[in-house]
Parts: sequence; structure tokens; C-alpha cells
Amino acid sequence: MSGLLIAVMILTKLFSSSDDTSTSTEKKDSGEDKTTTVTPQMKKDFASFQRQYLLVYMIIMLADWMQGTHMYTLYLSYGVNISALFLTGFLSGAIFAPFLGSLVDKYGRKMSCIVYCVLEIVINCLEHSHNFHILLLGRVLGGISTNLLFSAFESWMTTEHNKRNFPEEWISKTFSSASIINGTMAVMAGIVAQLLEDQFGQIGPFQGAVGLTALALMFVLGWEENYGEEKDGDHESSGLYTQFVEGWKTTISDSNVWRIGMTQALSEGAMYTFVFMWVPTLLSLDPPGGLPTGCVFSSLMIAITIGGVLYPPLESFYGKFFGKEIKSELSASFIYLIAGCSMAIPASGDTSLNIVLFSFITVEMCVGLFMPVSGTLRSKYIPDSLHGSILNIFRLPLNIVVVLGTYATDHMERQDVFMLVSGCFLAAALLQATMCFGKKKNTKTD
Repeated sequence: MSGLLIAVMILTKLFSSSDDTSTSTEKKDSGEDKTTTVTPQMKKDFASFQRQYLLVYMIIMLADWMQGTHMYTLYLSYGVNISALFLTGFLSGAIFAPFLGSLVDKYGRKMSCIVYCVLEIVINCLEHSHNFHILLLGRVLGGISTNLLFSAFESWMTTEHNKRNFPEEWISKTFSSASIINGTMAVMAGIVAQLLEDQFGQIGPFQGAVGLTALALMFVLGWEENYGEEKDGDHESSGLYTQFVEGWKTTISDSNVWRIGMTQALSEGAMYTFVFMWVPTLLSLDPPGGLPTGCVFSSLMIAITIGGVLYPPLESFYGKFFGKEIKSELSASFIYLIAGCSMAIPASGDTSLNIVLFSFITVEMCVGLFMPVSGTLRSKYIPDSLHGSILNIFRLPLNIVVVLGTYATDHMERQDVFMLVSGCFLAAALLQATMCFGKKKNTKTD
């Protein structure tokens, strides 16, 4: 898989077309063309901005993956009710999601990122306790911090990108880089977490996560603040209730926004359900010599990185042949279609280890692809002034799908669960395709 990743990166570099033109044309909300002159200084500023954001993203994702790879084994060593703890985290995320985004937009995205870092430090300190109720408190806080992780940082980056007047199409580069980093950090986390566990025991990875999160916090303190506002200073006069109502109103009334939200819920919900399924499924195929779980996990994470590398040329292909207006929508629909077809293989009852493993690698590559494309679509259609609010509203149906998926893994046959996963991806593909045909004008306002 590492060799395949290197080959993909080289081929992508050789055959990808450069889009660093002297001008960039975008559609304003009025429908008129807005031309941005791309200067060498703008490219330099954009590269600096990317480094500023991606450095923090890299650190927090490494810390997050380090916890994820060892949380189950830590709770197992404590002898506590693991299912109750995980379910509490998902339910907490669903309960707080509709309201948390208004706080993010009202009090600032940078401040929300700081709160996330502080919460993560507290949560990882709570993980040292063997007391079930303290661990339960940690999972409640974990539901809140997860919502912040997947809303506050993206909201800050998207709004700051637009504030600095970078071309809109450049934002997909940042999302693509983030996807590559996510897969890479997942592989690295497995190695670092194992080293920390060998040195400090089961709690070692969580202690390491505390140090990494504190480091990320130091970098976040250097960021500029931005808010959910249409004009500078609007956040001071707008109330939480107004932010809350406007977020829900936009989500419900704008068909593009709610379709993106439902697509995200279906695809990511299917992905989380798959996460619960891949280990028992491969074990049930009785691989000779046992299942090398660590190696398989690394292969799946490298597949995510490959997906991130492949996204720019895929979007460029659709832009060249179908037009820039719908290149992201078409890319997303194609990605979800491939993911749905790959999950149909284990749903069919195929017992070939190699074929099933190939289908799992394929779906993880699709994960690496749909992470940047969904981020690009969110930045395209969601108003900057409501970005945090709407992203957290999206977390509500997502957490519901995850809870239902978790229930399904415990009460349904394995083939039926994969059929549901495949169906979710295919439904996401169909829903996304509706945004390509009879396309409405982009209703996003800054």
C-alpha cells in the first residue's frame, strides 16, 4: 500500500494540470462574474495560510487518532460498560449539535477551537479514572468536543479563506491536503500510540494526546478571530437566538444546504457503521495465520491518503469535461456510487478474503475522496455567517444515523448491515446527483 501511495503521488504530480493562472473567475451572488487577479504574493500568502491551518489540523488529528485506536482497550482494562460509554458519546453529540453551532458563530471560531483544546485536555485527564461515572462525564464532554472538532476548525478556515480574498477554487486544495494529512496521521498514531502504551501502559496514548493538544492550543492562540457575521461587528449586536433561528431557517429553506447535510449524514453514518464491521467481518473469513489487524488498519488509512491525493485530478477531470459549476457535485456523486458498489460485495455474502479486503480498501479510498469534496461543497453553499451553526445542525442527523448503525451491528446479520451501508452510500449518490441537474443558483451569501 505504501508503494501504491508513492506511485499515485508521482503519477498525480506528473499528469495533473496546473491551475495557477493569472486570473480566477467566480460567480457572485448576483450572477455576475467576479475576476480575481492571482499574483505571486497572493500565492505566497495562501501557502502561508495553509501551513498555519494544516499544522494545527495535523496535531489535533494525530491526538484524536491516538485516542481512537486505544479507547476500546483502555475501557476493556477498566472492566466498565463499553457500549454505554460509546453510546453516551454519540447521544451527547446529537443532543448538543443543534445548539452548539450558534455559540461557535456568536463567540468566535478561534475561541471555539480554544474551547475544544481545553475540553480535550480535560477529557484525557478524566480517562485516568477507573470510576464509571467520571468516564461517563468524559463521554458527555467528548460528544461536545467532537462537534467542535468537525465544525469550529473548518468554519474558521473557510471564513478566513474568504476574508483574505483567496480564489474560491483554491479552498479545495486545503481540504485535499487535510484529507491526506488525516490518513497519514492515522497511520502515525498507531505507531506512536503503541510506543506510548509500551512505555506507560494503556493510558500512555491519552497522556500523549494531552501534550499534543496543548501544543495545538499554543498555535491556535496565534490565529485571528472570525465570527458568524455578514459585516464586521455584526456578532456584537446579533443574539444567540437569532443565530440559532437563522441557522435552522437556512438549513430547512435552502434545498442545496439540506441536501448537503443529508448526504453528509448518510455517507459519514455509513462510514462509522463500517468501522464497527470491518474487524469482525475479516475475522469471520478465517484468514490463514490470523488477522494482522495492525497491518490491515494501516492499509485502510493509507487508502484514505490515496483518496486525498486523487481528489484534485478527479475534480479537474470533471471540471474539464462537464464545467466548473458542477464539478464538485459530479465528483461527490461518483465517489458515493463507488463506495456503495464496494459495500455491495460483502453484502452479497462473498467469502473471498482478498475480494472483501479489496472492497474495504476501496471504500476507505472513497472516504479520502469524499472528505475534501464534501468540505468544498459546504464552503460553496453554506453562508460564512452561519457556517458553525449549520455544520453542527448537520451533526444531528449524522449522530442519529450512527446510533442506528451501531444498533444494527448488534442486532442484524452481517450481510444485512453491509446492505444498509451500501444503501446509504447509494442514496447519498442519488441525492448528490440531484444537485447537478436543474441546478439552482448558488444561494450562498457572505
